[in-house]
Parts: sequence; C-alpha cells; structure tokens
Amino acid sequence: MVAVLVFAVTLLLAVFLSEFARRSILSTAVLFLAAGFIAGEGMMDWIRLDTSNPVVSRFSELALFSVLFTDGMRIRVADLGSAWRLPGRALLFGLPLTVLVMALLARWTLGLTWIEACLLGAALSPTDPVFAAAIVGREEIPHRIRHLLNVESGVNDGIALPFVLVLLGLASGTQVSETMLLGEVALGILLGMAIPWTALQLEKTPLFSVASRYEPFDAFAIGLLVFAVASLTHANEFLAAFTAGVTIATTHPLAREQFHEFGDRLAELLKLAALLVFGALMSIQFLAEIDWTGYLFAFLALAVARPVALSVALAGSSITWREWLIAAWFGPRGFASVVFGLIILRSAIDAADRLFHLIAMVVAASIIAHSSTDVILSRWLYGERPEQARA
Repeated sequence: MVAVLVFAVTLLLAVFLSEFARRSILSTAVLFLAAGFIAGEGMMDWIRLDTSNPVVSRFSELALFSVLFTDGMRIRVADLGSAWRLPGRALLFGLPLTVLVMALLARWTLGLTWIEACLLGAALSPTDPVFAAAIVGREEIPHRIRHLLNVESGVNDGIALPFVLVLLGLASGTQVSETMLLGEVALGILLGMAIPWTALQLEKTPLFSVASRYEPFDAFAIGLLVFAVASLTHANEFLAAFTAGVTIATTHPLAREQFHEFGDRLAELLKLAALLVFGALMSIQFLAEIDWTGYLFAFLALAVARPVALSVALAGSSITWREWLIAAWFGPRGFASVVFGLIILRSAIDAADRLFHLIAMVVAASIIAHSSTDVILSRWLYGERPEQARA
C-alpha cells in the first residue's frame, strides 16, 4: 500500500505541474523515475522490489504491450504502405547497425567478449514508443519523421527479441532453435491479426450488439485477449501488440476512435507506474557498482551509436538536416531494454549482473536526456505552437 501512496502523490504532483511541464524541460517521466528512486531501498526504503520477482518483469511487459497496442491503433495498413521507405531503412539497416556500433563501443570501453558486447548492443538497440511519444506528439515536427519514429519504435522491440535470445543462448553455451524463434515471431504477428479480425467480425453479427457505454472497452478487451493468448502460447508479445493495434485501426476505424482517449489514458498510467517501479529498482549503491567505463559507454551509446547508424541507414534519402537531427537524437531506450535486461539477469551467464547494471544505467540516462529535451529541440528547430501538449 505504501507503493500505491507514493504513486498517488507523484501522480497528483504530475497533474499539478502538467501545464508547466508542457512548456519546459520538466518531464513527468523523470518525475516518476525520481520518485521511485527516492522511495526505493537505496534511500527511503519505502518500496522494496526484487529483480528476480517475476511480477516485476511481467508488469514491465504489460506496460510495454499496452503502449505498443495503443501506438498500433494510430496506424492503418495504408499508412504503413504509403510511408514505409524511411521506417524500413531505420529497421532493416539502422537496427543492425546500432547493434554493431554499440557492440564495438562495449568491446572498446568495457572489455566485454564479442558475444557479450553484441548481447548488450541487441538489448539496447530498440527505441521505446513511450519516450519517443514526447516528440511524436508534437505537430510542428514533420509528419514523415514522426511517422518514422512511431513505426520504428513500435516494431523494433519484437525484431530485437530473437537476437537477444540467440545471443543469450550463445553466451550461456546452450543451443537456441532459430526455427522456434522465427515461429514465435510469426505466431505473434498471426495472433495480432487473427484475434482482432475474428472478434470484430463476430461483433458485426446479429447475435451481438455493443451498448454505447461499453464501446471504449471493445478494443481494450481484444488487446487483453491478444496479450493473454500470446503469453500462453509463447508468441512474440510485442509484435502481437503492435499488429493487433494496426489490425483494429485498419478494419474497424470506429473502434479506434472509441478507444483513443480511454486507451491513451490507460497506457499513460501503466507507463508511469512502470517508471516508478523501474526507479525503485535503482539506488545509489546500484549506481556506485558501475565503474567509470560504464558511464562512458552510456554516454557513447546515446550520443554516438544511433546517429552513426542512422547516418548510414538514411544516406541518400531526401530528409533535411533538421529531420535527421530529430530522428538521430530521439532514439530513446526504455521498457523493452529493461525487459531484455531482466531476461539476461535471470540467465546463467557470468556477465549477467554487469550487463543488467549497464542496461539500467543507459535506460535511466535515456529517460532523463530524451524526456527533457523534446521541448528545447523542437522549439529550436521548428518553433513551438502554443496549443501543443507534452506527451
């Protein structure tokens, strides 16, 4: 109940400061991260969490699933087809290059083995839709860059997961079935399409009739069903989430509109709660266990890896330097990397604890850096519309 009290007080404070945050570097994401850090074992000791507790990882997965599902609801298949070139480059070329650059940086600064360095790079390669939303929600940013960031962050979590599992298997010396991993990816996409389509077709039959007061729960119930089935069948939950959202948006635009306000608020609450939990996992002692090379790697991972990877991936495209700067900087790390870090931590490899510390450090630094610069960067590059609200 203490955790609920801390969350309630922090949420109320975030509401009180929301208008100020909309126009300044203050970020509600950083506020919840800081609240969790202060309330955690390292300081006030009000919230005690164990990283080995499956509740922690499952809650992070649920928060990420809800965000990906909500993001998918904003995109139709036609939208993907009409503006896929830039997101496609970022995913097919930018993601592997990010893994490679981060692996090189990890090998150089941390002295990790090549497999461990690649594993760290793969865990930190996906961008996060939660924190990318801060810039994606700003209308003054060109649509194609917002579209690039939104599609990329919605899809790359699921793409990175098989790489993490394969590299983790190599690091632990166990055999990993590529067929099984591809099957999980394919099953996630299939469930994300089949379950929403079937549910929406049933809804149109004369046997059923949805009352107006229950309409906002329509897409929510479908999303919850996809999450449960994907979890029970060991499908790729992240791809299932994003695919389900796109399927509903494409086949039932009315359901998307009815879900929009309710879904955004629900995803926001889960996001903030997950940030509080993540902050509580960290402590001064936790940060002290990371040596100076770890902090150097964290800086280079944020300031070098993505800009270098996107420079190559988007070479020859028609984007302007302003658009490139937005896309290169706003590649925030978040819940997917935390989930991957928890998977690594529960593994049997020798470097598991060190890798988790590094992942947590980079994610925390990314949350602070990216959530606090969207207003500054967008105002500097494109000006600011007074009506813009901060995500």
